[in-house]
Amino acid sequence: MAEQARKIGYLNGTAFTHEPVEQLAAELASLCPGGLQYSYFLGSGSEAVEAALKLARQYWVEAGQPSKHKILALTPAYHGNTLLALSASAREHYKTYYREWLVRVPHVPAPYAYHCPCRGKKDDCPACSGSALEQVILKEGPETVAAFIAEPVGGSSTGATVPRPDYFKRIREICDRHQVLWIADEVLCGAGRTGTWSAQEPYGVSADIMTLGKGLGGGCAPISAVVSTRRILDVIAKNSGAFLHAQTMSHHPVLCAAGLATVRYLKKHRLIERCADMGAVFHRRLAALLDLPHVGDVRGRGLLAGVEFVEDKGTRRPFPRKLRFAETFTEEALKAGLVVWPNTGQADGENGDLAMLAPPFIITEEQIGELCALFKTALEAALKKLKTGSRS
Repeated sequence: MAEQARKIGYLNGTAFTHEPVEQLAAELASLCPGGLQYSYFLGSGSEAVEAALKLARQYWVEAGQPSKHKILALTPAYHGNTLLALSASAREHYKTYYREWLVRVPHVPAPYAYHCPCRGKKDDCPACSGSALEQVILKEGPETVAAFIAEPVGGSSTGATVPRPDYFKRIREICDRHQVLWIADEVLCGAGRTGTWSAQEPYGVSADIMTLGKGLGGGCAPISAVVSTRRILDVIAKNSGAFLHAQTMSHHPVLCAAGLATVRYLKKHRLIERCADMGAVFHRRLAALLDLPHVGDVRGRGLLAGVEFVEDKGTRRPFPRKLRFAETFTEEALKAGLVVWPNTGQADGENGDLAMLAPPFIITEEQIGELCALFKTALEAALKKLKTGSRS
């Protein structure tokens, strides 16, 4: 970043190009699945989601179908805190103060087997199979639906849920049948976190548009990307000639240099392959947490996991929200030396407690053991607080 700043610190990314942005775009084109090969660089995941949704809308307008304007999204889900991204997010407590500014986004039940009435075991379950998407498209009218946005592996809203292997194949078929664009939100689960560059890869299908963020800058720089296909961009190129979106810091040379260095480091040191290998160890060791009291489920892929806490493991009944169990556990984990990412409300929109774990790609097997031991210590302390009523 310092080296790039000494060469070119800033230029207008919509008027000029530069080596880091061209090289980073080429790297992403070689890594992303399907025809996802053209990138637009921004500064955060929320910005990338906002831009991706706008890109989908512009595509349909310029393709001669301006009636296609609706966004569909999963519930539970989270896609960002800018207004359109927040509208697509099924996180009601984030929306409370901004309700009047948000647009209506019809929601589709997420493939959340742990809290699904079928427990993930019914082949024809609308939520777990993906057919719920088609039901919502038909209800809304296919001629009005522009895009469906979903994370290939769940983020904090569902605690790293992984849908069954055929789920996104079904989603891809439904979107194609009704001319709906699929936007894969990989801000959290992409860039190698789940053991492949794109979390879509194990499903054998690819989205029309995807977003990347978080790990793309290696933690050193705020950079995100919208990646799309020639099929989408050719329509815009032949009509208006430009994506109607611009931000002062888009395609920033210093940020792109950081992204380029990150991607090349991951490739050089085979850290994504290592993430897959250590991910198997990670989930094998985490499975032992299921023997602990009030640990209802452990799930995820690669070096991404969610641990869900419940009051009753048999019925999967969540703790009442007033107990603030996720927050208490997070505080105790920090005291013990373990950083976790809590989430609440996933069970029914209000109740539900979970902790996300996302260790660095260089974690060792010994450190995974230490992580699990610290988790157990924190849980014991949190449960003790719960019993004595000394919650903070």
